[in-house]
Amino acid sequence: MMSMDNESILRDFIQSVWNEKDFDRIGEFVHPEYTIHLDTGDPWEGKTLGHEEFAVRLNYSFHSFPDIHFAIQAAVADGDYVAITWIMTGTNRGSIGDIPATNKSIRTSGCTIYYFRDGKVSGHSQVFDRTTVMKQLGFLPE
Repeated sequence: MMSMDNESILRDFIQSVWNEKDFDRIGEFVHPEYTIHLDTGDPWEGKTLGHEEFAVRLNYSFHSFPDIHFAIQAAVADGDYVAITWIMTGTNRGSIGDIPATNKSIRTSGCTIYYFRDGKVSGHSQVFDRTTVMKQLGFLPE
C-alpha cells in the first residue's frame, strides 16, 4: 500500500472528521498527543489533547455550528508541517457558551499550520477572522 503524503492525509482529515463529522476516524488521523500551540480564543489553546478530549473539542464546535464546513483554498506542505488557508461556513444553531443560538449564518477565512508526527496530525497553530464572525452573529456592530 502506498503511504499517503501529509497534505493528502490532512485533506482527508478535514473532509472526514470536520466536514463529515466521522468521529470513528479520529484515531486514524489524530496523534494520541495533539497540541494546540496557538489558537487565540480557543479554550484548549496551549493544551495537549488525547483522542477523547479531541472529540470533546469537536463537539464544542459542532454544537454551536452543526453544519460547520471547511473549504480548503490552498495547501503548502513542508516536511512535518502542512499549512492550509480555508473558508469556514456554518449556521449558529446551538448556544455558544451561555449565549443562545442566533440562527445566523457565518462565512470567514483563516489559516492553520498543522503539525505531523508518525504520519498523524499532532497539533496546530491557527489564526482566523473571528471579528467577522462576531459581526455576522450580531455580537459586534458592522
